[in-house]
Formats: sequence, C-alpha cells, structure tokens
Amino acid sequence: MTTPDRWAALRELTTARVALGRAGPALPTREVLALALDHARARDAVHLPFDAEGVAAEIEALGLTTRIVASQAGDRATYLRRPDLGRRLAPASRRRLVETGARPGRVALVVADGLSSAAVHAHAAPLVAELAPRLQAGGAALTAAVLARQGRVALGDEIGAALGAALVIVLIGERPGLSSPDSLGAYLTFSPRVGRTDAERNCVSNIRPAGLTYADAAHRISWLAGEMLRRSYSGVRLKDESPPQLQAPEVARTISRP
Repeated sequence: MTTPDRWAALRELTTARVALGRAGPALPTREVLALALDHARARDAVHLPFDAEGVAAEIEALGLTTRIVASQAGDRATYLRRPDLGRRLAPASRRRLVETGARPGRVALVVADGLSSAAVHAHAAPLVAELAPRLQAGGAALTAAVLARQGRVALGDEIGAALGAALVIVLIGERPGLSSPDSLGAYLTFSPRVGRTDAERNCVSNIRPAGLTYADAAHRISWLAGEMLRRSYSGVRLKDESPPQLQAPEVARTISRP
C-alpha cells in the first residue's frame, strides 16, 4: 500500500521532486517511472541535433539577418568531452565573420545550442521577438544574429570581438534538469574578447513558459544591456536592479531596420 507524504501539498507550489510518497521503504512505482522518463527527456535534449537553419528562418521572419557558424568541436561527442573547443570558433567560421565586414552595431546577438537544442528550438525566436524591440527602443538595435553550432557561452566573446560589438548577448540552451529539459539562458558580456571570465558576465536563466516568461526575461536583459552600455562594464559589479515590470509594454513583433 502506498503511504502518501503529509507534505504532499508542497507539490502544488513547485515542479521540483518533493513529497513523492513511498511504497514501503521505496518510492512508488509511478514516481520511479516518472524519474526515468524525465531522465530520458534530459538526455534527449542534450543530444538533439541543432536545427540552426530552422531557428534562423524564425529569427529572419522578425526582420533580422542571420549567419550560421560552428565552434571547433566538430561533433556532439567532441563537444561534450572538450568544452574548450566549444568556446572557440572554427577557423573557417571566423574567416567568414571577419570577411563579411558587417557590424551589428553596439550589440551582437548569438544563439547557440549549448546543452539543450530543445530549449533553443522552443524559446529563442519568441524571446528575440520580445527582446529586439526593447533594445531598439533603448538605442541598442540589433541588425543581425549569429547562430552557433556546438557552442559554449564563451564562444560569444570571440564572435562579439570579430564583429566589433560593444556588447554580446548569448542565448543558449542550459544544462537540462530532471524537471526542465528546455531551459534557455541569456549571458551578457560587455566589451567581448577571448579570455573573458564568467565573473565578467551577467546571466538571466530559466527562460521558458514554466519559468521566467519571455516578457520578463526581455525586460531584465534589456535593462542589463542598457546599464552595461551606460556604465561600460558587466559582471559581478553590475547587479540586476531592474524595476518591476508592472505591465507588459506594447512592443512590435518585427524589427525596423536602421
């Protein structure tokens, strides 16, 4: 007979694994099966191939141009075993970025698969739709997005430097959890260049409908970006002091070109 946990009411407040109950000394069968399913979903999120062309098409429909690049990690197995290679551009990709001569203005946007392509497929374009008009209204318009295969957060530093950007925003799939296989993160770095450390970045994480909504995430990211450009620094010196968003602003879902 299954014995319910008296704290089961906590489950109404969180998707975390709490108050699972027990069947004798073990977990109930339904919870064991649910754990196995969520573990499989997390593994699938890590190994799902990145549909860079599909995400690029969604972003281009918003009025941005896109470019697709790759890191030095040639395949998923290498990416998982060699994080350092995911932080540097493949030589051919770097040459293409430099040779285009295109400049994204003050802010470069990078969309990378990271550890959850599923998160990027589901949330990157909707977040950009909320974010781009806010950045434009604050004088930091986006004109292009770079999509990176097998990318880590620090890959944005090399991309931003190659494009001559004052600030880079990296949207990337976060490491899947057993209750959140599709969480998107945003990492912002002022004056990007190879060798920047995590202490020099700011992060807005858990962006997904069940976590931080697109509108709330865009509000925080645009505030951080504006402050970075105003103060000329990012990282631990800059705290998220964005004012509460009392009401979602009416923003256009397409970006006017400069």
